[in-house]
Amino acid sequence: MRLTMFDPAPIGVMATEGPEHRLAYTNEVYRKTFGDRPLGLTVREAFPDLAQCGYFDILDRVYATGTAEVLTSVPLDLAFADRADRGRRYFSFSISHATMSDGRQGVLGVIVEVTDQVTGAERIRVLSEERQRALLRYRSLVNAGSQVVWVTGPMGGVTEPSPGWERVTGQSWEEFRGDGWIDAVHPDDRARVAEAWHRALTEVTPRFTHAYRLRQATGGYRHFAVEAAPVRDGDRVIEWVGTCTDVEQEWQESRREELLARAAAATADLVRPDEMLAALAGVIVPDLADNCTIYLLPQALHRLPGTALTAERVAAATREGLPGLPPDHEEHLRPGSPLARAADGRRPVHAVFPPGSPPPDLAPPDAEPWLACGANSVVLLPVVVDGTTAALVTASVCGDRTPLGAADIGLLQTLLERTHTPLSNALEYQRTRQVALALQQSLLTDPPDVPDLTIAVRYRPSTSAAEVGGDWYDSFPLRDGATVLTIGDVSGHDLPAAVTMGQLRNMLRGLTLDRREPTGTVLRRLDIAVQTLYLECTATCVLARVERPAPGRFQLTYSVAGHPPPLLVEADGAARFLTEARSPLLGLDPQPEYASVTEPLLPGATLLLYTDGLVERRAEDITVGLERLRRHASAAVRRPLEAFCDELLAELLTVDGDDDVAMVAVRLPAPPA
Repeated sequence: MRLTMFDPAPIGVMATEGPEHRLAYTNEVYRKTFGDRPLGLTVREAFPDLAQCGYFDILDRVYATGTAEVLTSVPLDLAFADRADRGRRYFSFSISHATMSDGRQGVLGVIVEVTDQVTGAERIRVLSEERQRALLRYRSLVNAGSQVVWVTGPMGGVTEPSPGWERVTGQSWEEFRGDGWIDAVHPDDRARVAEAWHRALTEVTPRFTHAYRLRQATGGYRHFAVEAAPVRDGDRVIEWVGTCTDVEQEWQESRREELLARAAAATADLVRPDEMLAALAGVIVPDLADNCTIYLLPQALHRLPGTALTAERVAAATREGLPGLPPDHEEHLRPGSPLARAADGRRPVHAVFPPGSPPPDLAPPDAEPWLACGANSVVLLPVVVDGTTAALVTASVCGDRTPLGAADIGLLQTLLERTHTPLSNALEYQRTRQVALALQQSLLTDPPDVPDLTIAVRYRPSTSAAEVGGDWYDSFPLRDGATVLTIGDVSGHDLPAAVTMGQLRNMLRGLTLDRREPTGTVLRRLDIAVQTLYLECTATCVLARVERPAPGRFQLTYSVAGHPPPLLVEADGAARFLTEARSPLLGLDPQPEYASVTEPLLPGATLLLYTDGLVERRAEDITVGLERLRRHASAAVRRPLEAFCDELLAELLTVDGDDDVAMVAVRLPAPPA
């Protein structure tokens, strides 16, 4: 064998001779691979860096047996100094017996370097194993985690099952795959979610975030936060991976803070309970409920539990698209009705039911419509102030919206706590008014029966719960046959004014009965008592005596202390004010003197005593009101005395009158026909 024939070969070739395996030949490729090893040396001497590899034994076997051997992809650690790429490399060897051209026996080795092939395959194997491990980790994480993990194609459409999604929504893989996931999203959120997701897919945003309500396998909806990102291979999106995290608790807390802030802003400048409750209804709907109706209970202080209930609807808010109820409506609720039960029990009444099918005890057929159409849940919430149910709030949710629950009731109660102070004030006003009115009613007695005289009295309290005046009237006969008429007004509009009114009325009655004196003298004695006993008190008063100086004849003796003048209306309608006895009001002059004036009374005449609430109006001179009274009294004088009084009240009182009105009217017998 001529060895020089291997010089141009593209693979490494080496040859040894003799049993010592002395190196007889290496070609250029071999020398580039293993270095320029000296010829004539044994391979163990020429390759000391490979002495420990164990491959030299193969040369002995091939030389001895003549049988060729092949080694594939064996590693060699090359450390010779003249190469830069030291380290482990991979080679395939073919070792065979050879006879040289001069007859000497030896071994021929053919070597091919396969480092690139081996390391490439190894990288593929390692990457495959790593990818498999990553996939197993991912699946384990998906199965064990609390988040919902999902995968879609590059243009959407779910491509892999998600155990978390199935566990949360109850959707099977067939229902979930593709775009089926949208069916589990709340109907009110679907269009918004679909639009945002489509925009993210087309624009390939680096991160997609959103929040929506997701239907639960157990029923109802909860809020979930969605985060997703595209998976890229270079510039190409191959899929999207995302998660859904339950954020219902965080959403509830955020909603709570937002609603409380909105409620504070909406009620910041309000003090009237009805206005404050109406503002809160606007906050509750639609974020917390689809319908909210609020009632004030004007009879709260004196109503007995189990009796009929009068409720004033002061607010009614309804979500857009649902039929609403008008506010400012009075309802009379029978005992045992849902609202009456909530008021009597002073605790919330809560019910959840199929949409539009409330239980019978929540929708009695004879009740006013208070439950929203299609409701699936309702709460009747009494607003209890100082142990009294001052207001009732009803809130309901409709359709497939999540029914009201305990958290919603707690939030409603927190929102309504800001009405506690104004409602407490309103109840205090009611208490004051009821005490004062009870005091007034106990003192404002029916007129006496007097021969030949017809007497009628009227009292109308102020329309404002806070305004309780000191108006009074009185009439009674004396032993001498005269009939006393008196009317007055103590300054102030509160309970102390009403108490003082009662004391002055009784004092005047006692002074009048004590002795027969002119009316001016009686008022002077009363004024001295006022200035002695009631240092801060002022009052107006008219004291009059209707007397019979002769059979068939009548006359009026009267005195006026700062009060509007009596009105005398003749039978033919001629009307005039009696102004001759005008004097200062009680409690003003340290040396009081009051005139007494006598006025003849003609047959059929009508005498009217009244308080200033009948003639005074805001931003109007009192002379205008007096003329209005004179004109209406002249027109109505031909009516019976009771009807005469009622007509004056109907014509002269305003809806928003803020003062009490008292009247005493006396009519003389008509002349013979």
